[in-house]
Amino acid sequence: MKKRKNSPVDNNFIVQGSILTIASIIARVIGLIYRVPLTNILGDSGNSFYSTANEIYSLILMISAFSLPLALSRLMSERIERGEYRNANKLFMCAMRLAVVAGGAMALLTYAFAGLITKYVMNFEYAKYGLRVIAPAILVFAITGTFRGFFQGFGNMRPTAASQVIEQIVNAILSVVCAGLLFSYGESLVAAGGDKLLAPAWGAAGGNFGTVGSVTIAMLFMMVMYTLNRRTFNRQIAADETGRTESSLVLYKLLLATIGPIILSTVIYNISTIVDQGIFNYVLKHQGYTEEQYSIIWGIYVGKFRVLMNVVLSLASSLGPAIVPSLTATISRKDRKEAQGKVGLAIRFTMIFSIPCAFGLAALGGPITEMLFHPETGVPLASGMMQAGTLMIILYALSTVSTSILQGMGKEKIPVVHCTAAMIIHVIAVYVMLRYFMQNIYAVIYGNIIFALIVSILNGITIARILRYRQEVLRTFLIPTVSSVIMAFGTYGVYRLMHNIFGITVSTVIAIIFGVAIYFTAMVALRGVTSDEVLMLPKGRLILRLINRMGFRI
Repeated sequence: MKKRKNSPVDNNFIVQGSILTIASIIARVIGLIYRVPLTNILGDSGNSFYSTANEIYSLILMISAFSLPLALSRLMSERIERGEYRNANKLFMCAMRLAVVAGGAMALLTYAFAGLITKYVMNFEYAKYGLRVIAPAILVFAITGTFRGFFQGFGNMRPTAASQVIEQIVNAILSVVCAGLLFSYGESLVAAGGDKLLAPAWGAAGGNFGTVGSVTIAMLFMMVMYTLNRRTFNRQIAADETGRTESSLVLYKLLLATIGPIILSTVIYNISTIVDQGIFNYVLKHQGYTEEQYSIIWGIYVGKFRVLMNVVLSLASSLGPAIVPSLTATISRKDRKEAQGKVGLAIRFTMIFSIPCAFGLAALGGPITEMLFHPETGVPLASGMMQAGTLMIILYALSTVSTSILQGMGKEKIPVVHCTAAMIIHVIAVYVMLRYFMQNIYAVIYGNIIFALIVSILNGITIARILRYRQEVLRTFLIPTVSSVIMAFGTYGVYRLMHNIFGITVSTVIAIIFGVAIYFTAMVALRGVTSDEVLMLPKGRLILRLINRMGFRI
């Protein structure tokens, strides 16, 4: 097929993904900042209730609306590539109606059955307050996500990026303020003779309210952006001379057929935390632990390790929405060579950034935990989790981006099979390690490593077979790993030298800055990146000039 000139989805997906990544990292950093006072308000028990409500909310969101933006962007990019702007607009309107119906229904069901879900599925009855509070956000997010999918269909990640940052700023303010207010209300109930867990439970509900308010603000922002861009889109619709019209029924069927496999793979992929928590609570309860004891351990896992891990995974999760419409447009042109290049770049950039972050957390897990959360206890456990979870972070990043690649290729059903097989093995492994090898929370980490490894291997084999693609190993995996090991030892050494002089916070910040410089220098010295790849990044020319001034030639 002849390539259309000036295709709107022919943008550099690395640049668009980088924009989304930068916004995601900013949002994650804001999330880290506000989680510090929030964790201090709620304590480990309250943090478990807060995280439990969020995990259930996220799972329900995946079932009802989370996959809609990705499906919409993929289907819209196909029509925009062919110049079918009328069909693209009709597709967007169908997706919006679907979002309102599915999001509204799931919001009502979540509110109605919150008590049953938290008590009998999660063994955390007091998480019901937070789950009821957060339920309306399911509908609001569905609408917001549809607007994001509209812009992503054009290969434009800027509105999504801006809305994510705004959303997180509002979330930070509301979560902390409301958590403090409702924690005080819970304390009054405890003083009146109620269960002592009522204070952290109500505090967690206050924290969950921040999600509702922030997503609402993000929705309003996306509505404004859509209104501002509507005139340009109307001109494109008026200029549509393709003459091909699709019925609403056909478009609904296409949306559902595309969403179904994406939902299944996404749910299976992300349900592991909820499944892990259910198994973990059940086994430890029968091993003699009290609810307070295993909730504290789980609170450290989700409130410290997973929070920091998700900052790293923001790169892979941001490249996903960027590569799907871009790869879909390339596949529709039957340009295998260009598709191979995009796949290689997506995996390379994911590994170049994910591997050093994982090793950095392993080296400075304890200091970072103390700097951010100021915990009275649990630092050695959090540090141990980050060291044990190094491979988990890298493999999750790889499995995430490879799943997005398959979805962009129109192979949505394949990741479902891969994730299902991996989940079965994962569940068995976690239970066995918990029940018979007494690995406690480390069983969860090792089980997740097994899950992500299986998905990554199966996805990689499939991508290689379909595209006749061979993954480059030296500069994608080996050089970043060697550079990261050098960085990890150097970073830890800097921290130890500075610690006695400057204390934890200043020493940790200085060590991180040195770590970035060490990794950057090692990658350039070992020729782990090319000049063309540097130029693909935002401000790539400026970065390349800096490298040249350092005396390196790449």
